[in-house]
Amino acid sequence: MTRRGFLTKTLSYAVKAALLGLAPVGPYLSARPAYGSSENTYVKTPPYDLHELVKRKVHHTENGFLNPFSSQTYGNPFRLLRWKLFSPNPFKSYYSQERVAPVSVDSKSLRNPEGLSVTFLKHASVLIQDKGTVLLIDPVFHSPFWFITDFTPFAFDPRELPGPDHVLITHGHFDHLDVDSLRDLPSDTHVISPLGYDYVFDGLPMKHRSKLDWFESYSDRERKITLLPCSHWTMRNPFMGPNRSLWGSFLIQTAAGPTIFVSGDAAYFHGYKELSREFHADLAIFNLGAYEPRWFMASSHMNPAEVVQSFVELNASRLLAVHWGTFRLGDEPVYFPPMEIRREMREKGLEDRLIHLDHGHSIFLNRDGSLKG
Repeated sequence: MTRRGFLTKTLSYAVKAALLGLAPVGPYLSARPAYGSSENTYVKTPPYDLHELVKRKVHHTENGFLNPFSSQTYGNPFRLLRWKLFSPNPFKSYYSQERVAPVSVDSKSLRNPEGLSVTFLKHASVLIQDKGTVLLIDPVFHSPFWFITDFTPFAFDPRELPGPDHVLITHGHFDHLDVDSLRDLPSDTHVISPLGYDYVFDGLPMKHRSKLDWFESYSDRERKITLLPCSHWTMRNPFMGPNRSLWGSFLIQTAAGPTIFVSGDAAYFHGYKELSREFHADLAIFNLGAYEPRWFMASSHMNPAEVVQSFVELNASRLLAVHWGTFRLGDEPVYFPPMEIRREMREKGLEDRLIHLDHGHSIFLNRDGSLKG
């Protein structure tokens, strides 16, 4: 490879990874060190409980936000270079077994006006129907970039899905906040997002928006949706730098009865045990994917063992893993996460609390949070 080719390839890797939230680019991407420490390389424990941290606005900066739960300063572009060009990939031999599997959705399962259903569409996109009200989380209906293979293309027009009353956005990385997918939605859709995304939504027809800081809520007469802290970061423009906008998890207290926790993209942090003292989640939806290699991904995404640990600390009743199978954003093959989370849950004696959904499939919950059928 020529020197020019090497530099071009390196820059291409850097930009792609930055836009998809896998790594920041450039020496300006340093953040204030987080508070405290733990035995984990990246996990930091602030000297305050979560509510006090938010009250003090520790996660706010002059130009945006920071992650107070991580030691990752995003200041070394050579980490990305090391991963893509010099780090051995033990998973390559498994890529030949990856298959494109078009996704269909049973239209009957989407007609649930009285109860509560959860449909895993693809990647981190989840559709929840709560007594006739439709919530859509992180809608991404196709690959955000031509160079990323979509292993779960829709076999239908996404406009055939029930029009959402509320769209919940966890953060701004392109595989979670996709402008083209949002344009497929009705203009009167209500958007619930963390702070700092006006520059995205001002260019879209959706003008009904609720912008939340951590522990702030949107409520209607029947349900309550709260943004919770988590350990992550966000960026949409590598030339502007990271964390101009906020990120978070969601707690959905449904009108149908059950409470649903949605992690969004998150690294492990010690807050799940604290959150468990504030609510009980009947269903915890955790993102699982893009977790290998650990030395590179641990500050952004949990691996299966960390998801199980977080699920246990959250003390939720059931676990559903999403964010797998659609895009290969880490080294692990797209079909590894569901196998590995099942093994981890089995080893902990928790397999009976694990829910597996193929893309396009649904579960139905009773008022007490138990599964129907």
